[in-house]
Amino acid sequence: MDALQAVARETGVDMDSADFAQTMDRRDPLRELRSEFVIPTIAQVTDSDDGSSEPCTYLCGNSLGLMPRAARRVLDEELDEWARAGVVGHHRHSRGRPWIGYRDHVVELMAPLVGAQRSEVGVMNTLTVNVHLMLAAFYRPQGRRTKILLEAKAFPSDHYAVESQVRWHGLDPASEMLLATPREGEDTLRTEDILRLVEEHGDEIAVVMLSGLQYYTGQLFDMPRITEAARARGCVVGWDLAHAAGNVPLELHDWGVDFACWCTYKYMNSGPGGIAGFFVHERHDGAANLPRLTGWWGHHPETRFQMTNRFEPAPGAAGFEISNTPILVSAALLGSLEVFARAGGMGPLRQKSELLTAYLEHLLVARVGSNRIRIMTPGDPAQRGAQLSVLFSDADFEPIFSALSAAGVVCDERKPNCIRIAPTPLYNTFADVWRCVQIIKDSLSDQ
Repeated sequence: MDALQAVARETGVDMDSADFAQTMDRRDPLRELRSEFVIPTIAQVTDSDDGSSEPCTYLCGNSLGLMPRAARRVLDEELDEWARAGVVGHHRHSRGRPWIGYRDHVVELMAPLVGAQRSEVGVMNTLTVNVHLMLAAFYRPQGRRTKILLEAKAFPSDHYAVESQVRWHGLDPASEMLLATPREGEDTLRTEDILRLVEEHGDEIAVVMLSGLQYYTGQLFDMPRITEAARARGCVVGWDLAHAAGNVPLELHDWGVDFACWCTYKYMNSGPGGIAGFFVHERHDGAANLPRLTGWWGHHPETRFQMTNRFEPAPGAAGFEISNTPILVSAALLGSLEVFARAGGMGPLRQKSELLTAYLEHLLVARVGSNRIRIMTPGDPAQRGAQLSVLFSDADFEPIFSALSAAGVVCDERKPNCIRIAPTPLYNTFADVWRCVQIIKDSLSDQ
């Protein structure tokens, strides 16, 4: 917020005006990245038949990121390679990306985004499948240590995965799922309350598995503190980073996280249902006491094709992969990761993201008013990512969301009364944020 106010003082432009948004866009060092994405038109995302070719205001990267032009390019290259070379493309590739080692190209660009060594990152499956695979390896209930700690309002797929894993071990979810809940009258979890649960139940907790960034409230958890405290009590620590990867800086290796999983179709823009990523800390490499569900692609690459039927795990996270890399979905992800590399990684993106979200927060409070909305997401930039979760009255909710949709502002709703708005630094502008808030303001004025 201080940076926004400094620009307003320097330029003499009112922060609440459209001119200020345009000023910020002109100063944005990442502004050229927007052209790397295909922005749907207003006509394409609405039921309108007016044929408007103006770009829509897309603020839904927390659900599905926009298509990078590079994703289409790399995907077309792999389709051409398939047509030209057939099975030979596994070993000889005209662009130097033989399919047999394709995951290495993806991991090379993805590992820096999550603060990991290349050997600690893998790509396979989709998010919930990987959550199950990681829990199959790391959830080993024994003696008193049988519980899994997660949020009471975790994303349903996480809840279902944990619940079914507990049942798989013949245990009762009612007693073995330790659910962290906000204090009465509060929307988000306090770090001290999570740490208290860890301290009080540490010798009973087998796995701490929380969301890095909570999908509904937009709260960014203090992952390093929670990880350190839980590991000090002997707990395994895993994170679901669906809403954190590609959104906020991560240092999984340095934080000492045991495992993590994330999808790539949100802030990483790999396309609907894109391949997922996962992390296993290097200290678990070669651990003889760590069972896992295996498949042939997790076999050491030097002996994989000897077909001995004696499993020899590949080093690092690669040893947890099961089937050969699906090239076409990985190609789309690879194209997107190239854009992240051009952006300079998560540092510059986080700087812009904090400005965009602070500007959104300011405009909502200043132009709409705290008497008409309530922002669930923490106001501290260190406790949030791109997304703000905004609550409206029951009377205002449907008309406002309908007005946004009709105007070509794409965000998402979580009933009964929450609209999640997520300006994404790779392709969103300050003008996008201003337009979104203007439509909310106009809608409320019309009621």
